[in-house]
Amino acid sequence: MGRRFRGESQHKVDNKGRVSIPASFRRVLESSDPNWQPGDNPELVIVYGDHRRQYLECFTMEAIEEVDAKIAALPRGSKGRKILERMFNGQSLPTTVDETGRLVLPAKLRQKVGLQGEAFFIASGDTFQIWKPETYDEVEMAEAEKLMEELPDDFDPMEFLDGAGGA
Repeated sequence: MGRRFRGESQHKVDNKGRVSIPASFRRVLESSDPNWQPGDNPELVIVYGDHRRQYLECFTMEAIEEVDAKIAALPRGSKGRKILERMFNGQSLPTTVDETGRLVLPAKLRQKVGLQGEAFFIASGDTFQIWKPETYDEVEMAEAEKLMEELPDDFDPMEFLDGAGGA
């Protein structure tokens, strides 16, 4: 497994759909692209999914290859495999970071998630997500706050790691 994405930031999206990727995210994309060489543009896959998905999820090449292997292990023709193939193969866009560290997001993807002047980037382990800032605040932050409200005031989130990974 390659390096992990960390952090969050907001960046301008120009009229052509170009948006700068956080520099630390670019380093992860480079280290997680087996074909990348210094001077090359790292590859990634943007999964946009169906109408229920309100963000773009960007996968490193290592991460998408791991997903592809898991999908291929499912029985051919099974409901799960069909759904996953549609999302990860059909409702996705293979792309590269340009020479200036930007992604060019096609109009179809920008319209799908409502990106106009700004994009909000948030790390999610071996992927990162791109949101319309207002949608992130309304949907994702509200959900996170709701989950935390269900826990006691003195709860330590590190408790979720107890027993993880067979330890």
